[in-house]
Amino acid sequence: MEIIRAGEQDLEELLGFYRRMADSMEENGIRHWHWGEYPREELIREDVRSGNMYILRTDGSITAAVSILFRQEKEYEGLPWTGGSHPGSFRRLAVHPSMQRAGMGGLVLDDVQQLLRQNGCDCVRCDTAEGNLPAVRFYERMGFRRCGRLRWEGSKGDNITFDKALKRETCLWPIRMVPAFRRGEETPWGGERLKKLYGKDSGDPRTGECLEVSCIPGKESTDPQGRKLTDLIREFGEKLVGKYADRAFPLLLKLIDAREQLSVQVHPGDEYAAANEQGKLGKSEAWLILDAPEGSELVYGIRPGTTLRQLREACEEGSAVEPLLRKVRVSPGDVCYIPAGCIHAIGAGIMVYEIQQSSDLTYRFYDWDRKDAQGRGRELHLKKALDVANLNSAPRPVHVSEAYGVRRILNEDPFTVDVIRCGGVEFLPEIGEFGILTCLEGELALRWDSGQMELKKGETCFLPKSAPKMHLRGEGFAVLSMPRE
Repeated sequence: MEIIRAGEQDLEELLGFYRRMADSMEENGIRHWHWGEYPREELIREDVRSGNMYILRTDGSITAAVSILFRQEKEYEGLPWTGGSHPGSFRRLAVHPSMQRAGMGGLVLDDVQQLLRQNGCDCVRCDTAEGNLPAVRFYERMGFRRCGRLRWEGSKGDNITFDKALKRETCLWPIRMVPAFRRGEETPWGGERLKKLYGKDSGDPRTGECLEVSCIPGKESTDPQGRKLTDLIREFGEKLVGKYADRAFPLLLKLIDAREQLSVQVHPGDEYAAANEQGKLGKSEAWLILDAPEGSELVYGIRPGTTLRQLREACEEGSAVEPLLRKVRVSPGDVCYIPAGCIHAIGAGIMVYEIQQSSDLTYRFYDWDRKDAQGRGRELHLKKALDVANLNSAPRPVHVSEAYGVRRILNEDPFTVDVIRCGGVEFLPEIGEFGILTCLEGELALRWDSGQMELKKGETCFLPKSAPKMHLRGEGFAVLSMPRE
């Protein structure tokens, strides 16, 4: 059995079929179809007239019907789909109740997908009423993926949208990311500027870190449907992250608000971390200064000539370490690369964009003799910190140009960083294994041949390896980070 295109000779039987289907749904408490409202006679007639209606007959009678479009519904334009560049869609899928438990719906949907493939479609899109739980469960069982919501004109409620790739080579679209946070007692030095400047509401006035793209356990970022980045990687594999489908995810992106100065710290390299921290990655990172009071300073290395013994003895005494710290002035637009082993600390009042290896390893040397309400200081890790400290690491900040265009400002192990100042249209560099794009000023539209995504200040999207060629349009400033190959 397979579906065939309906003709005018089938019309009256089709009208009776859809009327019975609507009545049956209402009798079973599913009140999203009501004959005369949806579906209506004029819709069925138009489906048949335009050649979009397909039917399945069993023993001579219509037992299933569906309207197929070898394109997408016009109302689907601009919605956040999973991917695809040549979409098809279907609507008004109905199976006679006597055939539903026999798997008829799945057979019909298989035929729909085959017809779409034969007509050049690389993905299929559909929607159903949020309260139509049997349909929701059916689509998910058939491998369709929830994408978002749609409100049809005249509808009393939302519909859930679904899609599914029809070909292995179907491209993935950029994914808007929802961040995780470190806040409260985790970041007693944090403030409220992430909310004030970028709309990042963690629910706590002491929010120090907004983890825009993260696979750190317990602090994973998600897509708008709540799916963790780790789950997305399992779902899409190489199409999403290339060679990192079966490796540890390499990068972590944060926005940081340091209301107070952070502890003086250092991070291990990969070799030390693998040997001493249960195989974890080490951590090299980079900061782009987003906001800073005039005259701001941060710790960026150790004063030349300092020996390891002098540093150890000073740390053991506490505040005696402060004269040994190398401080540099920074202002918005400065970039600081911090390789593993470089001693550092963000100064009070500074906000940064931080791209780093995907690691939560931090060894504290010193925390400015701060105490909590119970008179306790934060844990220090002096032995490990001294093990990994590179006393000769003393890089200098560089400043980002204000000129329009795309500029690679860092090409260091393990990441690259491109800054994009857009005053019209700017094409993105080629995406390697994946990319992380963040809008930091203005409002920008990320566009590609089959879709687009609006990015407001502070929003981040994940760019899959299989994404189509993209460009930015509008007035604003963005940063693109990628793993260095």
